[in-house]
Amino acid sequence: MKKSMMSFVCTAILSSSLLFAGCSADTAQIGAPGGEQASGGSTLEKAKQQGVVTVGFANEVPYAYATPDGKLTGEAVEVARVVLERMGIPEMNGVLTEFGSLIPGLKANRFDIITAGMYITPKRAQEVAFANPEYSIGEAIAVKKGNPLNLKSYADIAANPAAKIAVMGGAIEIEYLEKSGVKKEQMVLVPDQPSAVSALQSGRADAITMTGPSLQAVLDSAKDDSLERVMDFVQPEIDGKSVRGYGAAAFRKEDADFVAAYNAELQKLKESGELLKILEPFGFTEQELPGEMTAEELVKE
Repeated sequence: MKKSMMSFVCTAILSSSLLFAGCSADTAQIGAPGGEQASGGSTLEKAKQQGVVTVGFANEVPYAYATPDGKLTGEAVEVARVVLERMGIPEMNGVLTEFGSLIPGLKANRFDIITAGMYITPKRAQEVAFANPEYSIGEAIAVKKGNPLNLKSYADIAANPAAKIAVMGGAIEIEYLEKSGVKKEQMVLVPDQPSAVSALQSGRADAITMTGPSLQAVLDSAKDDSLERVMDFVQPEIDGKSVRGYGAAAFRKEDADFVAAYNAELQKLKESGELLKILEPFGFTEQELPGEMTAEELVKE
């Protein structure tokens, strides 16, 4: 998956109500044909003429998923929805696809855009053209209000042998902590996210860690004013590389005009502050904004 570094708990919510034919725009379809290139006109030109475009998604919360009544939503979908509307393309049809089949499906013209929050990587960029990133995700920590141990990084935890951090068993964060110098005896292994929050609340841990949106979601759910997210957390560098990932819409290589037009409208959302407003309902904060990073920079080997 795109987030091999992440510990998101993604809830599959596809219901039997999606198993119908002839879905209208803005709905999710299973195995529906889409985006076959007709002779004459680029993909962008045809989409503008028809007022509709077909997108591929992988049913993964919070990026792109179908609600029980068949509506297509998610951060990637809602960003694309606004961008495309402002490009003169008011409707989207969604094609549900396994994540590993998204790029092959795009190249086979089953759909015209991948709206799945897919991470931009040099390897994937050999096959598809990425728009500029719409979000970024890294690690995050929460502590007791006031941050009594002044923990702002994994390195800070490593430097304080008395500090303990709760982390889910099997999560990639365990590796990140170890490589940042945190000792095993400093880690409080828990089975799930709510248990991590409980460990922090009870004092068994001084901090908890998971990816940004996951942490924000559990804090929002806990509704505990005695806990706070460390907003100036310093991202760890593992094996010389930042663990932060960037997600974006993907297009066929030949659709450079589509990518350029999409990027132009996306940039307006970033500059106006609208992008954050679109992302927030899905658990994203200012910490998950992509900044000035571009797809071009991210695909460099």
